[in-house]
Amino acid sequence: MSKLTLEKAKEILAKHVTESHLITHAAAVSAAMGAMADHFGVSPEEKDHWEAIGWLHDVDYEKYPDEHCRHVRDLLEPEGVEEEDILTIISHGYGLVTEEKVPETDLEKSLFTVDELTGIVQAYALMRPERLIGMEVKSLKKKFKDKRFAAGCKREVIKKGFEMLGMEAGEVMECCIKGMQEHAEELGLT
Repeated sequence: MSKLTLEKAKEILAKHVTESHLITHAAAVSAAMGAMADHFGVSPEEKDHWEAIGWLHDVDYEKYPDEHCRHVRDLLEPEGVEEEDILTIISHGYGLVTEEKVPETDLEKSLFTVDELTGIVQAYALMRPERLIGMEVKSLKKKFKDKRFAAGCKREVIKKGFEMLGMEAGEVMECCIKGMQEHAEELGLT
């Protein structure tokens, strides 16, 4: 078994996910994970791994929306994905859809946090004529406080993530924006 790469993650996800909004979400989370990897100062190879985890995090969602995270192992083990990576992916559903794995590493805590946060960034970008260009943390924070805005994104989960990471909301938001800006074209947010 070799380390999960972004290239391999994209190959695997394509076998299980066809809905465009889920692929866009995978790309957004992957982009945010890359920025979080930069924040934590990981090596370029390790950054690719963080992005790969972000890309694959919802691998079982399209087929099993009501049993999300409970089929990750069934789908990834045959692909040769390491147990540690499978557990990392499962950990993003901790306390929401599974109790199997508590997020413990910076990688797991980042995934737990940015999964929902990217939804708010994306919703806000779609409202703005300039999309992601020039998006500021201050404005995003205002949208975050408005419970009616992107109401499907669970703020309590994101806040719990900020606490787990020991980071200020603004720091994580900045990472999310930065990561998504670097992939704006792929996300259709230019």
